[in-house]
Amino acid sequence: MKIPNYEEAKKRSHEKTSIRNFELDNDYKNIGLNKTYFLKTYGCQMNEHDSENIKGMLDGMNFREVLNMEDANFILLNTCSIRENAHNKAFGMLGRIKHLKEEKPNLKVALCGCMAQEEGVVKEILKKYKFVNFVFGTHNLDDLPRLLANSFKEQKLNIEVYSKEGDIIENMPLERESKYKAYVNIIYGCDKFCTYCIVPYTRGSQRSRRHEDIIKEINELVKDGYQEVTLLGQNVNAYGKDLYEDYELADLLLEVVKTGIPRIRFLTSHPWDFSDKLVEVIKNNKSILNFVHLPVQSGSNRILKLMGRRYTKEAYKELFDKLKSIDGISITTDIIVGFPTETEEDFKETLDLVNYCKYDSAFTFIYSPRENTPASKLEDTTPLEVKEERLYRLNELINKYSKEANLKMIGSEYDVLVEGESSKEGMLFGYTETNKLVNFKGNKDSIGKIVKVKILDAKSFSLDGEEV
Repeated sequence: MKIPNYEEAKKRSHEKTSIRNFELDNDYKNIGLNKTYFLKTYGCQMNEHDSENIKGMLDGMNFREVLNMEDANFILLNTCSIRENAHNKAFGMLGRIKHLKEEKPNLKVALCGCMAQEEGVVKEILKKYKFVNFVFGTHNLDDLPRLLANSFKEQKLNIEVYSKEGDIIENMPLERESKYKAYVNIIYGCDKFCTYCIVPYTRGSQRSRRHEDIIKEINELVKDGYQEVTLLGQNVNAYGKDLYEDYELADLLLEVVKTGIPRIRFLTSHPWDFSDKLVEVIKNNKSILNFVHLPVQSGSNRILKLMGRRYTKEAYKELFDKLKSIDGISITTDIIVGFPTETEEDFKETLDLVNYCKYDSAFTFIYSPRENTPASKLEDTTPLEVKEERLYRLNELINKYSKEANLKMIGSEYDVLVEGESSKEGMLFGYTETNKLVNFKGNKDSIGKIVKVKILDAKSFSLDGEEV
């Protein structure tokens, strides 16, 4: 067994990252014949993309996906550790699976993703969830075929989770969720070590892919007719710092523009690494969409310092203003409420920042302590009901500005990538270049294409329109 270790996960050797190609062993290619799998994914876009790789490997082993876990021979949970709620959902699912395994003793069960990288989680699995067949982490995703094959030979629980900086594995098989837009990883891991965040421990050090490998992948997407690509990373605008002396995200974006793919996004940005050059590249290239997700977390300099965010609210506002100079840009953010020692005055400074920025939308959360992070050791005396009341006030303000921004769009026409039929009967749905959800009346032949849509009505979280 290889059990994760928090102290090892903290280390950064700064050695050159190993790059290797994925190969599926011939011995594993028919293991899934006449067998089915159920995959449950929690968390961010990185996890969603990991699940696309997982499906690709399982397809290569001749497994067939099912949508109900009761019909599966193999159940895999791809987990998230960013907040306690994600933990609770995964452990709740394991509780349900335990009863299913009692009925189907030959059922194989595994857990992977960020929770698997947590020492405390693995110890709990060893103590309370011994029916799980194997656990593997974010650094050895490509080990799935071997681990699954071994689980059919042995009944004991196997843990293989590495607390290391991680390698880069190219040519991983993929089963993409969409035929029109695609995720492409450009950098793994994070070295920021914000005091509340467990990602640097679960995803390892910052490791950039070679730009030629990224461009090769995107050229294949263009050839296959994809309309949009989202460049992914825990801190995407730190791209290249570990690999090149003079090549950053702005340079990569210019190369991606040359591939001819119509729409380019990137997620997620840390304000510390957002260069003036990157702002100019966004401004001057139409295919780079007018949307930036720029997490602020708090409007209080005192809290930002405790969070280890490495910028002040003044520096953040200066960057925000530079981005707002781009005509029509949409900016969204993340905000944490109730960080340890947050006072009412600190919170009012966050509200003041929201009033200044008037975000198009925001992901807002009550602080959730993560095991072994510095913030988890801070004294937290603020009652939960106070945090909940602050979150309510914050969301009221966010929703006000979100609706105001959407109302300004009524009567105008926007390019929309049509993704499919809407949950609203008789309508289609898609997203504008500013990442706004639009439900609209249109021709089903437009699915997978970029069309003009006139906005007729607006709510806080979506728009209604009609195809022009």
